[in-house]
Amino acid sequence: MNKLSQLSWRESLLLYKHPKVLAMLLLGFSAGLPYLLVFSTLTAWLNEEGVSKTGIGFFAWVGITYSVKVLWAPVVDRMKLPWLTAKLGQRRSWMLLAQVGVALGIFSMSVIDPKNGLTLIALSAVLVAFSSATQDIALDAFRIEAVQSEYQGAMAATYIFGYRVALLVAGAGALYIAEYGSWSVAYQSMAALMTVGMLTVLLVSEPNKGKDNVAQEMEESLHKRLRLKDTDKYQRLAVWFASAVISPFVDFFRRNGKFALMILAFIGLFRISDIIMGIMANPFYLDLGFSKTEIANVAKIFGFGMTILGAALGGLFVARYGLFRPLIIGAILVAATNLLFAVMAGKGADLNWLMLVISADNLSGGFSGGVFIAYLSSLTNRAYTATQYALFSSFMTLPGKFISGFSGMVVDASGYAYFFSYAAAMGVPAIFLSILIWRHSQKTDAISVCRSS
Repeated sequence: MNKLSQLSWRESLLLYKHPKVLAMLLLGFSAGLPYLLVFSTLTAWLNEEGVSKTGIGFFAWVGITYSVKVLWAPVVDRMKLPWLTAKLGQRRSWMLLAQVGVALGIFSMSVIDPKNGLTLIALSAVLVAFSSATQDIALDAFRIEAVQSEYQGAMAATYIFGYRVALLVAGAGALYIAEYGSWSVAYQSMAALMTVGMLTVLLVSEPNKGKDNVAQEMEESLHKRLRLKDTDKYQRLAVWFASAVISPFVDFFRRNGKFALMILAFIGLFRISDIIMGIMANPFYLDLGFSKTEIANVAKIFGFGMTILGAALGGLFVARYGLFRPLIIGAILVAATNLLFAVMAGKGADLNWLMLVISADNLSGGFSGGVFIAYLSSLTNRAYTATQYALFSSFMTLPGKFISGFSGMVVDASGYAYFFSYAAAMGVPAIFLSILIWRHSQKTDAISVCRSS
């Protein structure tokens, strides 16, 4: 990040001409497309079919799949797929396999009637979420490994833009198609759009990942401590497990010490307020009396522009002030904007209020999201890219996904105003932790300066 911030405006803009930076736009689209189809778009469909709010809330647990992807990230990081890895490479082979799984899952959802096959809808949604999470593991590793460090800001920016375009398509686009066609046609259209990512994977080149001597020495030391030798298939499996599963965590805690626990807690709580409220957003708009077209126009299309603006502001703040002060601002904004939803609960179907709330929510979401990706990327060791980034992103969503499963029960019991106030309060711990992490970074920098002088 520091090296990138020292470039001129012209040099920074030229970074976006790199082929893999441009490809990240399309890969970001492929990553973002499945998300809403098992989240808010799905809840709008289920709400229209008459599924109870409690039942809709339980579907939030499908998203826990994204939060536990660290469990199979070492497999994606190290295991070679028969034939496919030899043809495409480690990262691209896993991305392509995952994209096929996403497309199949979305298509299967399109041919199931939620009234008579809610369980089958849930199982198909799990397939989509599992495949999508697997794609994220491989894609995050590809993003970090594909280019040098000075390109990482541009890679993250184009990824976010592509991801947000996909959210617009899977959100507003699916609502439009459902409004003038049917939900089945909407989901079939989304399944077809997954070919965008598949074609990109086939066209882009595999990253040339070099060896990390420090990481290799640490792995060899770990093997000696565990008395592991490559003598038979069981020992080879143990050696693989130590290198692929244990070493990434050892490396992270070795670099950060006991403060690693504080970092993980902060990662888990940073977006909890946003995730908790997200599952009930579309049912909230519909229950207030807004049509699907109004929701698509304001919450999706207009909100998309505000998100991109927020992400751009986040990038400018990081370049000007570093990572930590923008992190604090982002944590405050994410929690505070939920209070506007609580106020809107008493306003009815007022389009002016909808635009105000969507503006604030998406601006803060774009700002905090861009800053947070930059922060997570700074924590990753390239020797264990996929596994460590999966660890961070898993911690980022797991608490929120679990708690959001009860969101429908809160709404049914107490109403929307109480629910959004409760969601705002859940964001307060992240604000305090962001301040503690900022202070810790200042102390660490001061110690480093003293040692080098």
